[in-house]
Amino acid sequence: MNFELSDEQAMVREASRDLLSDHSPVDRVRAWLDRDEDADPELWSQAALLGWPGLALPEEYGGAGQGLVELALVAEEAGRALGRVPFLPTVIVGNALAAAGSPGLRAEVLPELAAGSKWATWAFAEPHAPWTLDGVAATARTDGAEFVLDGVKTAVQDAAGAHWLLVTARHENEPASFLVDRDTPGVTVRRQRVLDPTRAFHEVRFEAVHLPADRRLDAGPAEIQRLLDDAAVLHCADALGVMERLLELTVEHTGTRVQFGRPIGTFQAVKHTCADMALRVHGTRAATSYAAMAADAGSPDAARSVAAAASYTSVAASEVAARALQLHGGIGFTWEHELHLYLRRAKADGVLYGDAGVHRARLCALLRPAPATV
Repeated sequence: MNFELSDEQAMVREASRDLLSDHSPVDRVRAWLDRDEDADPELWSQAALLGWPGLALPEEYGGAGQGLVELALVAEEAGRALGRVPFLPTVIVGNALAAAGSPGLRAEVLPELAAGSKWATWAFAEPHAPWTLDGVAATARTDGAEFVLDGVKTAVQDAAGAHWLLVTARHENEPASFLVDRDTPGVTVRRQRVLDPTRAFHEVRFEAVHLPADRRLDAGPAEIQRLLDDAAVLHCADALGVMERLLELTVEHTGTRVQFGRPIGTFQAVKHTCADMALRVHGTRAATSYAAMAADAGSPDAARSVAAAASYTSVAASEVAARALQLHGGIGFTWEHELHLYLRRAKADGVLYGDAGVHRARLCALLRPAPATV
């Protein structure tokens, strides 16, 4: 498989990096840490002009018709710059609607998402439950011509400002997807205090929320699992951008920090640690790129490649962050240094849409031979 970017893909990466460099410097990121808003509206407006939210949506709805590879390139740059935008949740919901939404639902929602005038997020995870289909306990029951949702979701990114919530719930004991307007009666959104201050996460409660029948997507367990896989790949890409920046900061620091009369980067032990960090960055890039390409190509090993990439990245991101903190010494522990913001985001990326344990268990299940039939 060819990992070289096409000219068009290279332009996506370059334009995204330039945008974030201009509109999301670390000082601006810090300024948003204590604000209640989910996203930086100016940055999101510029990202929408660049086409981020519609990058993978069909052209008939105002999108660019690209794939997971292009989305991963943008996600990587967003992680690198700690971008405070609802890019990942919006494109995940957009992919779900494009694949399984009714024609009317697609016509209503996708042009708004593509334009960036409104955003959406996925309410999947639940308190004290694994980030898997087996962890879904929220329910949807049929009530005449409507569905009624009940349940609690956690770690729902950018839910306070989202116009739509894609909710995964059990209907007749099978996972199903429903699109809910955030201001529907019975929906309650509460901001959560989390480790990562560069993004906003919320608890969302659904108490007897009534939905029209056309708000259910034509997506069963297999389609929802595929969406989980796409989300995992994009969070791997976000973590990759974080890891790249951690490596850059560490190499810069060790090249200028003088101890015993010379830069600490000239000591062999420090060189080895930086090389170990670089190894994990390159490993994450290879695994994430392959997973995205395999998903776009519909490869038979797409699910396995996603599980492998996510399980590797979950651990690698934490290890790179820990080594960066170690080599920065005392300054790395201070609030004033930007290092801790990347460390926190790396830790969050390592558990969103499944930690290493979840993905290793899935990989083992996918690799296990099917039982012989008699």
